[in-house]
Amino acid sequence: MIIAKTIASVRTQVKEWKRDGLTVALVPTMGYLHEGHASLIDKAAEMCDKVVASDFVNPTQFAPDEDLEAYPRDFASDCELLTKHGCDMVFCPSVDEMYPDGGKTDTYVEILNDMPKGLCGRTRPTHFRGVCTVVSKLFNIVTPDMAFFGQKDAQQLAIIRRMAHDMSYGIEIVGCPIVREDDGLAKSSRNVYLNGDRRRAARVLSRSVALGQKLIADGEKDAKKIVAEMSALIEAEPLAEIDYVTAVNNLDLAPVDTISGSVLIAMAVFIGKTRLLDNFVVEV
Repeated sequence: MIIAKTIASVRTQVKEWKRDGLTVALVPTMGYLHEGHASLIDKAAEMCDKVVASDFVNPTQFAPDEDLEAYPRDFASDCELLTKHGCDMVFCPSVDEMYPDGGKTDTYVEILNDMPKGLCGRTRPTHFRGVCTVVSKLFNIVTPDMAFFGQKDAQQLAIIRRMAHDMSYGIEIVGCPIVREDDGLAKSSRNVYLNGDRRRAARVLSRSVALGQKLIADGEKDAKKIVAEMSALIEAEPLAEIDYVTAVNNLDLAPVDTISGSVLIAMAVFIGKTRLLDNFVVEV
């Protein structure tokens, strides 16, 4: 696997692949990779000739009160996983390589409708501006044919799809299913912060997802009732604190009252200080 640290080296290699008529996939990550990321690499390798993964903790999506330096990192382990799953190149730039002005930028890519304002955007108002900016930069650097994102970060996936459409990137955005632990907890780099009672308490998220799915399968169409019952289940867990549980349109993230069309039911829940995400999509 090629380890590329500069924008120029990535561009040179990708141009060579494309001269040979090969298709290129991009899997953007912030490192500390797990089986969920591996599933994205597997899918990318299945659908494209060459796979590029980015391994970059992006400072522009962290607010001043969020601890950027505390984000977990293990590049050696990341490379082992990427190599095992058939990644052809990992792009691991320094902050100065991506943002030459000391980790800052005067130019951002931002969606100005309400999509970034709800869900996680309520408490992280600048987060998706940073996400769109770094992903836009990666699109311009790698020029992939397809880009792969996990469904666990459902709001991010919807926003990236809208950005790619509005900016005419010509890149197919592929969403991949949530990968779960044996007990149902969605795979996340943040799971490393959970142990003992908190690890057991975190199961309440997937139990809530299962409850919502069952209610809909049994014919319930009232989104508010579904959200209320899911919330009640989470609130019964003493170590859990709800950030949000909500039902929205899966395309534009607008709130819905009735389960109709493509609906995303998503949640963010604190287990101690660890903020976890989970969701499911229903098509009616």
